Amino acid sequence: MGVPCDDMVLVSQAQKQGDPTVITVNCPDKTGLGCDLCRIILLFGLSISRGDASTDGKWCYVVFWVVGKPTTRWNLLKKRLLDVCPSYFSTLGLRYYLPEDQQPKPPDVFLLKFWCCYDRRGLLHDLTEVLCELELTIKRVKVYTTPDGRVMDLLFVTDTR
Repeated sequence: MGVPCDDMVLVSQAQKQGDPTVITVNCPDKTGLGCDLCRIILLFGLSISRGDASTDGKWCYVVFWVVGKPTTRWNLLKKRLLDVCPSYFSTLGLRYYLPEDQQPKPPDVFLLKFWCCYDRRGLLHDLTEVLCELELTIKRVKVYTTPDGRVMDLLFVTDTR
């Protein structure tokens, strides 16, 4: 009863070098889902060369043709795309009644302070790439650079696990 999670997001690697990789998303629809999917794909450094979407208001089928780096972590991309897809059970109309004092709490936000002696080009990019691999979601960043070239980054992160 339900759709296997593996079939909701499919990544078909290009057959020949230069051909695009095809990403297919087949899941319940929600407002802004296409935007969320595009944002994740672009955050992975991929370029969307073509896209197609179809929906009946409850279920959607979205296909992306993407071109990008050979170092793309496709399994992590698939996991992130699955995370933004609504679950199958959201279309059944089932409601879970929780007492008012047991409403789900928002995820904890942690402050990560990064202090470096010398600033360099691409430092923030490298830092965010490592945090992404650790499956942390960056909510907000504040970057401070002193006149003598030192840098302090304050990152507000949540753990997606």
